[in-house]
Amino acid sequence: MTSANGEGPRVIRTLIADDQEAVRRGVRRILTAQPDIEVVGEAADGLAALGLAAELRPDVALVDIRMPRMDGLELTRRLAGPGVAEPVRVVVLTTFDLDEYVYPALRHGASGFLLKRSGPSLLAEAVRAAADGESLISPSVTVRLLRHVTEPSRPERRSERHPERGRPAPVVPLTEREVEIAGHVAAGGTNADIAAELFISPGTVKTHVASIQRKLGVANRVGIAVHAWEMGWAGAR
Repeated sequence: MTSANGEGPRVIRTLIADDQEAVRRGVRRILTAQPDIEVVGEAADGLAALGLAAELRPDVALVDIRMPRMDGLELTRRLAGPGVAEPVRVVVLTTFDLDEYVYPALRHGASGFLLKRSGPSLLAEAVRAAADGESLISPSVTVRLLRHVTEPSRPERRSERHPERGRPAPVVPLTEREVEIAGHVAAGGTNADIAAELFISPGTVKTHVASIQRKLGVANRVGIAVHAWEMGWAGAR
């Protein structure tokens, strides 16, 4: 990854928001050991994190779900949600494998979802993926969570738990290729992975992904993945 001015390796400026000092200390230790990641600030509650984000303009914010004064969901919405003029990439941290807050967090613009017990390499990978405009959608974390929250084979429970989640068809229909790429995104594929699988260039994949996001009205690749799981595209590639 190079800097915006092309003069050298880019350093990813990261903000940590968690109400537990021990968690913040551990995350900082992991991230500062990476040559391309710098922790520029820490906050113990959501409101403080919002102020620091406005002041420091980090590239990525690692956000805990449960925090005082402002929880991680509202913080994510304010940092990365629809209509935010200068969004910050948000990776949400959670303690549990299946958290009822997952779906709202993704809807509010989170670029990734990570378990707090994840190892150091996965944490650093999540920060880098978010900074690159990608999402951490791995078999061990996000894809498994998406399977639970979308539950395509149990629509009656899905509507009971999330009645607001009925999905109208996109105003502009997706092409067959876009549906195919959306399925790969839902399976955790990066642009490079999808390009190799479909024998096209990563640049072409990036163009398709941008088109899919625009047509679906979603903020990022996680939004594409959620839609793909709900529509059954993830298993029909």
